[in-house]
Amino acid sequence: MKIKPALCAALLAALVPVFAAAPFGDTVQFRGHLDNARAKFERQKQGTVAFLGGSITEMEGYRPLVCSFLQKRFPETKFKFIAAGIGSTCSTTGAFRLDRDVLSEGPVDLFFVEFAVNDDQDAHHTRAECIRGLEGILRHARLQNPAMDIVVTFFVNPTMLKTLQEGQVPLTIAAHTAVAQHYQISTINLAKEVADEITAGQLTWKQYGGVHPAPFGNAIAAKMIEELFARARWDQPLPADAKPAAHALPPAPLDPLNYAAGRFMDPKLAQIKQGWKLEIPDWKKLPGSKRSRYTSIPMLCATTPGAEATLDFEGTAIGAFIVAGPDAGIAEASLDGGPFRTVDLFHSYSQGLHYPRTVLLGAELKPGKHTLTLRIAANTKSAGHAMRIMQFTVN
Repeated sequence: MKIKPALCAALLAALVPVFAAAPFGDTVQFRGHLDNARAKFERQKQGTVAFLGGSITEMEGYRPLVCSFLQKRFPETKFKFIAAGIGSTCSTTGAFRLDRDVLSEGPVDLFFVEFAVNDDQDAHHTRAECIRGLEGILRHARLQNPAMDIVVTFFVNPTMLKTLQEGQVPLTIAAHTAVAQHYQISTINLAKEVADEITAGQLTWKQYGGVHPAPFGNAIAAKMIEELFARARWDQPLPADAKPAAHALPPAPLDPLNYAAGRFMDPKLAQIKQGWKLEIPDWKKLPGSKRSRYTSIPMLCATTPGAEATLDFEGTAIGAFIVAGPDAGIAEASLDGGPFRTVDLFHSYSQGLHYPRTVLLGAELKPGKHTLTLRIAANTKSAGHAMRIMQFTVN
């Protein structure tokens, strides 16, 4: 990926007022080491850097600033940048799409992750759900490549800002911090930095730019990441004997039910009994906004009560990555012939948008082979009975 010069010039200009700022104190937490990526960039003159998150990562914000910094810091290095931000997605979806969107691209040397805002305002996760999602991402990444250096960044929304200004820690940040500490992974607590600066009268929410930060807000995030590299001693000569070293993986996970084995499963593998079709929906006939990244994807679709299909899978959890619009309905899921469980597919954002989300249809299962029976129930809460599955999610 090439960074657009004009865009970078505008974004980097916003860094100028930040250079004189304090070195961020405890809002930058350096843990473990970041030596592997640096050695690869400096010695081998090549490297892969990936960014996984929601719309804050997808937008042209902090990500291209960090890419630009790395290109300037290592001018002779050929970089491969993986932009794997998808708007509205949470850490649960991130854990299931990690392999497809990041790890399938080859070994990653430096990995940036952000999901604190989306786990809060989009997914409304519990602490357990936050941990299972983020730990699934980090543990899966390190199992695939023990040398991978990782940084987790916490962005902020108004609700989280209010919590921080009241002296409390937002649930998603507390949960994600616990995971980062367990795996000795560095964190950038941009949320607390913004709250502290606003409280001190050094910054306004308008200057920062809101949930999707303005150039000035993204510049603060980038500068904090630069400070992290300084604390990792990237400004000192690389030791002559520096070589890649595996990061220690905790023998026991923080939550045994985390999604470290998360993966997508093609919906065409489902066995249709009645009422389902694998097709590209006729989006022109469906009310509600659509995002272009989804409009050409074949989906397993059902729109009438009584539609039924089964799926054989192996794992401890099963779900579906869906788009849920104004006609999103209610699904019923049964595992291995057990009682049906009702799953409401309609999201608070579904009223005007075909909203991407992951719904769990069964979890905390015994390891091994299972059969999901999925059917559509009658629904009076939304404009229809639809379920449109882009991928099944299996752990």
